[in-house]
Amino acid sequence: MNSELKIKWTNLKAKLSKDFSDDQLIDLDAIIFLIGLQELGQFQKKFNKQKKLEILHIAVCKLLSDYGYYQLEYIDQEGWPHYKLNENLPNLKPGEQTILIKKAIINYFEKSNYID
Repeated sequence: MNSELKIKWTNLKAKLSKDFSDDQLIDLDAIIFLIGLQELGQFQKKFNKQKKLEILHIAVCKLLSDYGYYQLEYIDQEGWPHYKLNENLPNLKPGEQTILIKKAIINYFEKSNYID
């Protein structure tokens, strides 16, 4: 990961940690879950394990939609977004996958004006 990306990632984690986890350092999975909740827009509900996995999937699809891998297809009657796969993801090593998702997360929060 290049130094600019590392700095942006560190700053984003610090801001999210301050805003959402009482200054306890938030991890990658929690950030992805927050994005999924934001995209779903159902903050007051309790979710079972299966629904939590679906929320993570929503976030990943949303994050990778900016790269052309997914496209929002429709939102169902319960308000859940459904994405279709446009293009298969390239075969990436685990470290490369992490870098791609971190870049996508930074892009997501920049586009929402949460960070500069």
